[in-house]
Amino acid sequence: MTDPQRPEADARPAAVLKGLGTYLPPRAVSNDELSERLDTSDEWIRTRTGIRQRYWVEPGTATGDLAVEAGSRALKSAGVDGVDAVVLATTTPDHLCPATAPWVAARLGLGRVPAYDVAAVCAGFVYALASAAGLILTGVAGRVLVIGAETYSGILDPGDRNTAVIFGDGAGAVVLEAGRADEPGALLGFDLGSDGEQHDLIAIPGGGSRQRAGGSPPDPSECYFTMQGKRVFAQAVTRMGDSSSALLERLGWPSATVDRLVGHQANVRILHAVADQLDIARERAVVNLDRVGNTSAASIPLALADAAATGGLNPGERVLLTAFGGGLAWGSTALVWPDVTPN
Repeated sequence: MTDPQRPEADARPAAVLKGLGTYLPPRAVSNDELSERLDTSDEWIRTRTGIRQRYWVEPGTATGDLAVEAGSRALKSAGVDGVDAVVLATTTPDHLCPATAPWVAARLGLGRVPAYDVAAVCAGFVYALASAAGLILTGVAGRVLVIGAETYSGILDPGDRNTAVIFGDGAGAVVLEAGRADEPGALLGFDLGSDGEQHDLIAIPGGGSRQRAGGSPPDPSECYFTMQGKRVFAQAVTRMGDSSSALLERLGWPSATVDRLVGHQANVRILHAVADQLDIARERAVVNLDRVGNTSAASIPLALADAAATGGLNPGERVLLTAFGGGLAWGSTALVWPDVTPN
């Protein structure tokens, strides 16, 4: 009888995960610290989100700086010093123009490789993986560095307890290489989607061409991140659950064979609700948001590295990744976890 945990020989080309690196800024911000200036408490934050602390950058540190650190560590984890392309997922680029990825590639000494940003908010890392896999499968690149990096602390309204308590800063990166679909670490498929009719649920209203087309400068409050929490919660559960189900059906993976569900680390109640919808035991859902908060495009690689480093994710296990963010945008992918040591 075929072991459902062991894929049969499959010589199809695939993008294979070979290295994993992460970086968190040194400043930890506790719920108690935020409670000193906001109408909130440690209990209020923990019971509604599951978050105990998050990390914020110090003045002078930008998203690109975090991306360089995580990218360097991923390269070391993979045992390589060069790639053929860099894809950076972020909602908080160093500049509106140019993209941050070329500067990151230059800082890493990667030469004049193609490098570009992907903007899909909290779904950005999954979108970046799909983009990088496309580069590999079309022969444009043999090896790609994929980074998710954010400095949300710079776009949060410090007086808004509904967002200021949720988000953290950080970066995570993986190295993908050309390989076969039957290798551990191979990305076995993707399910992606969006709904622009609900673009206003997660947004920064000011600063873009839409606001500038109005002919007046933005109100300072329009330059902060906004989110309609209750509606986002419902959409996140539905979209991640449906996307995951579609992918699992395509792969022929019954939910009982999924060892680890690694969802975007937005809210522990969302993660548990998605697990329930998929009929995956809640204890198989990886959770590290209690220590790092919601790090948007960086959340999935940070969660992967944390689980791999602490024994919660082991080589040979089936892993489902799923994310949801502004746009609205969502996506899922899956792999059998390789023998990778996070750096």
